Amino acid sequence: MQVELIALTQYLRGNGTPEELLEHAGRVCYRSESRGDPAKFLRARLREGHESLIEHASATFEISGISRACSHQLVRHRLASYSQESQRYVDASEPALVVPDAIAEDPRARAAWEGFIENVKTTYQELRELGILKEDARFVLPNAAETRIIVTMNFRELLHFFRLRITPEAQWEIRRLAIVMLELLAPHAPAVFDTVLHDLRTAHPEFFAA
Repeated sequence: MQVELIALTQYLRGNGTPEELLEHAGRVCYRSESRGDPAKFLRARLREGHESLIEHASATFEISGISRACSHQLVRHRLASYSQESQRYVDASEPALVVPDAIAEDPRARAAWEGFIENVKTTYQELRELGILKEDARFVLPNAAETRIIVTMNFRELLHFFRLRITPEAQWEIRRLAIVMLELLAPHAPAVFDTVLHDLRTAHPEFFAA
């Protein structure tokens, strides 16, 4: 799994930090003037549940090496924009695959997996040799196939995403993805995301063991 934070909302006044933009949005609501501490203002508003103001900043991530199973969960978050590598146009004769630890660490499960994947590759290649277009040959590809995707979410939707996907109940792969995204983003807007990251580290240090 590779995750990169590639874009962040810039505030064109002051020194351009996302937190200054969010403070400005909040100050408009209360017709108040900045006192030079955006973080303090934002933390107070978030404690009060005033989260609409953080919708004005967004982050964009480039993600690769996750499975289609993971991306199917990711795109269920509707208040976001996505651009995903297309199996319709990209040849998948030798697909990169995400192997769950539960399968990789069990010899019998691994053997069953390898037999299935070999059959997938052979079938895909045979279909292509028969003149079947990639858009139809892709129907044999498993959810394990790796994908690449660009994701943009505003900060409020990211908070919602993190709260849902970093719990023990979340599926392991998207939880790992959410944790990496949170760790990358928190330094750029600590008033918004540090509490979530701190609470997660405190409650579930095992998530960070790797």
